[in-house]
Amino acid sequence: MNIPWWGYVILAGLSWGTYVPIIFFGGSELSAKPGIGGRLMAIICVGVAYLVLAIVIPVVVFLLNQSAWQDVNKSESATAGYVFAGLAGVMGAVGAICVVFASSAAAKEGREQFGEAVAAVEKERDEATDPEVKRAKQEEITALQENKESREGKYRILIAPLIFSIAPIVNTLLASFWHPKKGVWNAEFTWKDPGLLFWLGIVLVAAGTGLVLYAKESSEVKRQQEERLERQKKAEEAKHSAPPATNP
Repeated sequence: MNIPWWGYVILAGLSWGTYVPIIFFGGSELSAKPGIGGRLMAIICVGVAYLVLAIVIPVVVFLLNQSAWQDVNKSESATAGYVFAGLAGVMGAVGAICVVFASSAAAKEGREQFGEAVAAVEKERDEATDPEVKRAKQEEITALQENKESREGKYRILIAPLIFSIAPIVNTLLASFWHPKKGVWNAEFTWKDPGLLFWLGIVLVAAGTGLVLYAKESSEVKRQQEERLERQKKAEEAKHSAPPATNP
């Protein structure tokens, strides 16, 4: 299978881009109630996938293709390769685990803030003496309940854009400071300015992330408003189509 380099880039982008929403949904489905258990089970599922894709399949390929084993560096100079390849695996696993817990913490914080907002309005409603104020507060509570999903998930939508904004910046900064040499442990650590385009890119990344977040948030609000109007419309239609009450 002769896939060009850009084909693998597209596959990697598709994989990493879909990871965050998929793992959030999986962790949510594995959670019978708010807590750490469902998230830990999601991490175990990720680990099983890593085991199959990163260990079982390569071992099978080595067993079936002895020439691939001949390509591996088996000299003492390969020690650095094993160490840093292992560190790369650690970084990948830590990133995957952090995404899981970020999703859980974001959902928890969103639920807590939503509960506090509703409780505050309910308190104002209960303390009010004017019937009109009570009615207005009740309508405010109803509006909050109708927007419950978006308000509870307002931090969750920040996770993926922020991760994929930070990652390329860290990657470039590290590459500008760390200059490893093949087979040599004492790599060169000197700062090499990536140039004006890099710093301009940081500004554009921040702007792009802001636009993505704003577009996502506004689309969610618009969708929920449309759903609320549709429910109100159906309720009105049902009210007008209901037969008039008859006295016995």
